[in-house]
Amino acid sequence: MLLVLGGMTGWGTSSLIGEEEPNGALNHRDSTLLRSQRRDPVVAVYEKVKGAVVNIHSERTVVPAADDPFRLPVQPQRVNGMGSGIVLDPRGYILTNFHVVDDVQTLRVRLHDGSGYSARIYAVDKEADLAIIKIDPHKPLPLPVWGTASDLMVGEAVIAIGNAYGYEHSITDGRVSYKGRDVTLNKDLGYRGLIQTSAPINPGNSGGPLLNLLGEVVGVNVAIRAGAQNIGFALPVDQVISRTAEMLARRRQGRHGWIVRDVVQRDNLDCPVRRHVVVEALEVGSPAAQGDTKVGDIIEKIGDVTVFTSVDLERALLDLHGKETLPLRLRRENQVFQSTLQLAPPRVVPTGSAELVWRKLGVRLVAVGAEAVQRANPQLRGGMLVSEVAPQSASAIAGWQRGDILVGLHTWETLNYDNIAFVLLHKDFAKFLPLKYYLVREGRLREGWLPLNP
Repeated sequence: MLLVLGGMTGWGTSSLIGEEEPNGALNHRDSTLLRSQRRDPVVAVYEKVKGAVVNIHSERTVVPAADDPFRLPVQPQRVNGMGSGIVLDPRGYILTNFHVVDDVQTLRVRLHDGSGYSARIYAVDKEADLAIIKIDPHKPLPLPVWGTASDLMVGEAVIAIGNAYGYEHSITDGRVSYKGRDVTLNKDLGYRGLIQTSAPINPGNSGGPLLNLLGEVVGVNVAIRAGAQNIGFALPVDQVISRTAEMLARRRQGRHGWIVRDVVQRDNLDCPVRRHVVVEALEVGSPAAQGDTKVGDIIEKIGDVTVFTSVDLERALLDLHGKETLPLRLRRENQVFQSTLQLAPPRVVPTGSAELVWRKLGVRLVAVGAEAVQRANPQLRGGMLVSEVAPQSASAIAGWQRGDILVGLHTWETLNYDNIAFVLLHKDFAKFLPLKYYLVREGRLREGWLPLNP
């Protein structure tokens, strides 16, 4: 059967959509129907988010390999690159992928309004394939809404916006094809727990947002399957938020001392996500520990920044110098109260002990007080919270994770770096092996053994 798409002509024909007006226009009822069908959720999401997505253009120098040793050296060549980014802060902090900015000589950012700016690299996390770049915009930039990947459904509609092949602010849509996909691109690069999507992802989409139909960022587009059709991948936004907050914290000049947890709530699948930040623990001797904050408090606002995620908490303290006092709004047991936070300069950790622990165990740690661990055992006096785990290290092999709190090694408690160094340098250390550890995870005491050599 041959179907002809378009208008029908001749006597006795009628409109498939509705009766025609004398001038050929559709009647009012049908034109309203068409408008509502055309302005579908994808259009609404694009109009809502487009200002918070940026286009990145880069240049890097490449020296071609010389295949003939008797010929003159090949001149370096300038190669153009492209990527996308998501606005983190109205002052021009932008999130993208590390591979978008790796080894580039120049970076340019173009906004949706057509304005362009030079950009500089602010912070990087190569392991997570994330980077923060900075521009100096003439006016504040709009922010996206950070959603969650925790309630994404396989088959759910998603939208990608980005600088696909250099075509700025291109939009594509598709479905969530799979959740938690592990992908190895080559012997040096692999990802775990990715969102697989059928929304077309192209070179230049890297660093741009993957969005749900509510316009919430649920992922950061990162990779494609070469040679395939509509197989793209995105980093889950919850993981991105955690690692981005860590990047900002490393650049922060002032120390606050909160150990926080991002909490996500949604009343039903069609309701916007509600995010807040809860204090999990207080760093020993920090401004937070000396102030009014208690474990379990929700941090609602710092200075003039409303805090929805741990990224908001950290960006509220950017461009400060470590001595400022900021107004603070907290929520405790459904009651809101005002307080202040006085930043302190970064704490200096004894290099010897910290480096010994990093070399032997492969972890960076932060001392926390008794309130962080007493739910596991009221007799515990505190511990060392794991802030970083080196891949393939003894702690990684033992299954340690960021957020764990180390409370003991062998028969000794671990309240600071020196306690750990005491165990690792003990004259009878070889007799302790395999080295038993005790840590608190999610309020429960766990134990195991570290695979160490004498």
